[in-house]
Amino acid sequence: QLQASGGGLVQAGGSLRLSCEASGRTFSYYRLGWFRQAPGKEREFVATVRWRGDRTSYADSVKGRFTISRDNAKNTVYLQMNSLKSEDTAVYYCATSNRLVDGYRSYEYDYWGQGTQVTVSS
Repeated sequence: QLQASGGGLVQAGGSLRLSCEASGRTFSYYRLGWFRQAPGKEREFVATVRWRGDRTSYADSVKGRFTISRDNAKNTVYLQMNSLKSEDTAVYYCATSNRLVDGYRSYEYDYWGQGTQVTVSS
């Protein structure tokens, strides 16, 4: 199970940190990811990190502004979002995969959190 939190309303240029706390069979996780979905658009990849290891990957649209990290002791993955833009407005979802996948596509993930709304005002 995944519980996402940290969303809210922020002005353009501001920052937010999203959290996603995992429970249950966390030892079986291979990869964690963040995706987002804006109204009328498809869910899109934001960032991913392996549950064990430091290698991260980002969508071009957020590279240099967002940072994904995890705290294995707390079973939590974070998404630090800086220099937010109005186009970052979306519902953000965290997800995990037990499979050896690259993590760029939503179908590679097995479990999803409930989503947290991020609204950036211009």
